[in-house]
Order: sequence, then structure tokens, then C-alpha cells
Amino acid sequence: MPIIETNGIKMAYEERGSGDPLIMIMGITAGGAVWEAHADDWSEHFRCIMPDNRGVGASDKPGGDYSSAMFADDYAGLMDALGIPQARVVGVSMGSIIAQQLCLRHPEKVKSAVLMCPWARCDRYATSTFEHMKVCKARLSPKEFLEWIQLLIFTKPFWDNDEAYQGMLDGRADFAVNPTPQPLHGVEGQAAACIHHNVLDQLGNIAQPCLVIGGKDDIFTPLWMGQEVAAGIPNCESHFYENAGHAFHWECMDDFNPRVREWLKAH
Repeated sequence: MPIIETNGIKMAYEERGSGDPLIMIMGITAGGAVWEAHADDWSEHFRCIMPDNRGVGASDKPGGDYSSAMFADDYAGLMDALGIPQARVVGVSMGSIIAQQLCLRHPEKVKSAVLMCPWARCDRYATSTFEHMKVCKARLSPKEFLEWIQLLIFTKPFWDNDEAYQGMLDGRADFAVNPTPQPLHGVEGQAAACIHHNVLDQLGNIAQPCLVIGGKDDIFTPLWMGQEVAAGIPNCESHFYENAGHAFHWECMDDFNPRVREWLKAH
């Protein structure tokens, strides 16, 4: 796995495909490899770059609180190290707040951005969810922790689908034997970035074309959060899936992958 130095850390990443660069930013607790099912499609058209965020995977996991601005600077340094002056960006959940900060802090580096299940600020419910995530990480086994995450991100129809449910069980088994498990302080640092991200009054400064996309039944980052982001960005489209949650990109993959691919090709 290639590693570069950026913003005081070593950052690991994988690449697939060729063409214009597409930076793919994963959410809290997850490594870049979770993008594989989407890269299967998008890498036919783009150079897909899938890093492990600070605090997880093969990237450095320093102690202390992280911030969305810090993460954005990590990605700006990654692009510099790879000789990429500008890229399209897709960010999911925590990745979406990093993408927002990339647009704001390094606007020249972002051609367009897809913001998946985003938020511009946390309310009390969201703050408590991220705080409880730290408690669950400290007290649960890896399998139990991932099951709790799955309860947050998948809707009932997905649980009721036998093939999808087996995939969740397989995911828990793989998570339990992860060779580079995320330490508690990595979750704590990432959660701090999620909780303290607040760019509501800056959304109007995002000039890049953006697509906000999510699920209407998301209980983790509810619909109002995505709608608030979409309303605040001047050049923004939005799409919200019926009967889908935080992991809408898995629940609706047959529509999501080509929808985002075509939007990216147009922007």
C-alpha cells in the first residue's frame, strides 16, 4: 500500500483506474478499501484514489482531537505529493465534512464535489451519537461494535434481505480479524472532528458544483442535515433516496453508482 507524508503524518492510499483524478474520502471508523464496490464502476472512467484517513487503517493514528480542517489539509498535502493540481472529490459522512473543508480551504484543488449524507453542524442528537460511538468502541467487542454501526446505517428492508444480511454478518467476521484495527484514540479523534465541524455560515462560499445525496430514512445524519447543506451551497444539486438510510450507497447501489458516475463526468 503506497504511503506519502502530508501535514505531519504518513497517509496510506490505494489507486484504481486512470483518467482524471477522483479523491474518495471515507467516513468515521472506515478505511479507504470500503470504497471498492464503487470503485469497480468509477475506475472505468476516473483515477480513483482511496486513502485511509488519519486515525484508521494503515495511515498514522496520532492521539488527540482531529478536526475537519486538519483532515482537509491532509488531503491537500496528499494531492501535492501525488502531483494532482485539481480533482473531483467524493466524501461520505465524515468524508463529506472533509470535502466541504477542502472546497473552502483549498478551492483551487476541487473541481466538483459529491457530498454523501453530509452535515454542516451537529445538533444535540448528532453530538450524543458520536459521543456514544466512543463509549461503544471502548466497551464492545469488534463484532459487537460493527453490529451497532450497522444498526445506525442500514434500514429495516436491508436487514430483511437475506443476501444483504449475510453480507453484514460476513463484514462483522472480517472486522473481528482486521490486521490494522482502529484504536480507541483514533475513533475519539475522528469523532471530535465530526462533532465540532460547523461551517453553516461558510457554505455560501463554496463555489464548486456540488451534489448532495443521501437517504430519506437516515437516522445517523438525518435528512434535514443534507437539506441544510444543499440549501446553503449556491451551485448545488441534491437527490435523496426513498426507503434508504445512511448507507444508501449500498442499499441503492444499482442507481447510486451510475448516477454519481454520470454527474461526475458532467462536472
